[in-house]
Amino acid sequence: MRSTTTGMMTLCAAAAAVLLTGCGSDAPKPAADAGKPATSQGAAPASSAPPAKTGRVTHEVTLEVGGTGKTAIMYSGLDSGFEQQTLPWKKSGTAELTAAEQKVGYLVNAIPGTITGPDGMLVWPPCSIKVDGKVVAENDGKTAKGCSYVIKN
Repeated sequence: MRSTTTGMMTLCAAAAAVLLTGCGSDAPKPAADAGKPATSQGAAPASSAPPAKTGRVTHEVTLEVGGTGKTAIMYSGLDSGFEQQTLPWKKSGTAELTAAEQKVGYLVNAIPGTITGPDGMLVWPPCSIKVDGKVVAENDGKTAKGCSYVIKN
């Protein structure tokens, strides 16, 4: 049993050494184009072109939660937080989307906790999200989903 374990450890060490040896090579990479000088691995070729613009786009966003009383609200997209708030609650600001966020989307949300309704039962407060003055998501307070919206350009 001892020789089997020792043999397996030796085999694993030898396999690791072979794999690691193949990871790095001092041999130069062939140039992609014979007319151009080879660049070092990972380095971008020098360019005389001006840097690309950031391509950022801004949107005015407003998160709102209605109702009365106090509840914890989780929000994101305009900073982020999870805080006890007095209702009605409103947070406005500017969301600045990078080029990547314009393609995959930029999540904004407001998810309130429950409040005590007029009949003494716990209920979800209504919420809404406006982007550039237009209501893009709202919840009438009858479900627990809160309000979420993905901004894309």
